[in-house]
This record gives sequence, structure tokens and C-alpha cells, in this order.
Amino acid sequence: MPLVQVHVFEDELNQAQSKELISKITDAITDVTSKKLRDVTWVMIDEVKSGHWGVGGNTLGLDDVKKLMLSS
Repeated sequence: MPLVQVHVFEDELNQAQSKELISKITDAITDVTSKKLRDVTWVMIDEVKSGHWGVGGNTLGLDDVKKLMLSS
């Protein structure tokens, strides 16, 4: 059974976004593997506290993600 873990910052996604993300990831997995795996495909969204994530030795937070989204 497929298990997909997604890590996001705490409060980065609202309930509707989480639901949509789970649905779309499940669709992608079953499109590539088998539709028969739909009922046993697990998607877990793990929330990480802002500032408890780092890249290149620098900590990141939810505000950094928001800045990236605005700059695009």
C-alpha cells in the first residue's frame, strides 16, 4: 500500500487545501500504479512548527513561504 508523507509548516494549509492535496496526491499515485490501490493509499500531512525547518543551514518559517508565494 502506498504511503505518502507531505511536510508543511503549521497552519500553512487550511482544511480545504489539505483535503484537495490528499485527493490530488491519491489520484497521482493511483494513475501511475493501479486504481485498485485507491482505498489503501495513505497520505499524511505533517505540520512542522515555523522555524523548525532549515535549508542550507538557515531556518525557514511560514513567513518565508508567504514571501515566496507573493514574489511569483
